[in-house]
Amino acid sequence: MIIQGALVTQTGSGDACGAEWPLCYGQLIPSNPTIPTLIEYTHRLVSGIMGLMVIAHAVWSAVRLKHLRETRLFAVLSVFFIILQSLLGAGAVVWGQSDAIMALHFGFSLISFTSVLLLTLLAFEDGKATKFTTPNITNAMRKYIYFLLIFIYAVVYTGAYVSHTGSGGACGGWPLCNGNLVPSLNTSELIHYFHRFAAGTLFLFMVSLLAVAFKHCKKQLTLYVSILLSTIFITVQVISGAFVIFTGFNLYATMFHAFMISVLFGTFSYTALLANRSGMKK
Repeated sequence: MIIQGALVTQTGSGDACGAEWPLCYGQLIPSNPTIPTLIEYTHRLVSGIMGLMVIAHAVWSAVRLKHLRETRLFAVLSVFFIILQSLLGAGAVVWGQSDAIMALHFGFSLISFTSVLLLTLLAFEDGKATKFTTPNITNAMRKYIYFLLIFIYAVVYTGAYVSHTGSGGACGGWPLCNGNLVPSLNTSELIHYFHRFAAGTLFLFMVSLLAVAFKHCKKQLTLYVSILLSTIFITVQVISGAFVIFTGFNLYATMFHAFMISVLFGTFSYTALLANRSGMKK
């Protein structure tokens, strides 16, 4: 569903069903649809089905995993944010929204996805030895992980804002912006360059966290592997961002870019969950 949403944005298909929701040009099933209409309509259809599946998953988790302290939070978040992002998408179709608000659409979907992912991981953890899923780290490291999770979400927002403002092509070349280390005062260049700067900073922060984990947490395998995977994913994400530029915003490259940030956010959210357990450990 997240990838479909990115496809709608990248192909400009958001208004391909007219200013109507949930109907498409007044029809439950559009007749003789164009490719953009098919993209928008299937995204709506899959989102609706997925919403019902997420609600069922949340209810099941609340019943079967109620003995785990994190279950209620993730069940509520998964349902709340999938409904919120659906309403935001519907509002954008019927009334229109600013680019700043529409950039939240991807972020809300990401929170719902991550909540479902964490609920699923709780199910697989249930009954396993807690020594593998309850690390022992310092308070400073735990706070740093929380900070990085928030920073990742901020980078996600800046990337979504680049897409919705059409600023993707404002900076030719990589890592320089149109051959300049410092961009001009052109608004689109600044939006694009700020996203690059934020992503590059995130990469450095993540590498520094991996260095600390390598030194102090190698025996805490679950946490260490989670941080290692997150570092690999942010590296791939940065490379895929450069590839998007070099391929002239090839659709498959941009879709892969959206996919990788979803994988990164989900993986690092699990890292934050492990870190939170460390703080609760007696």
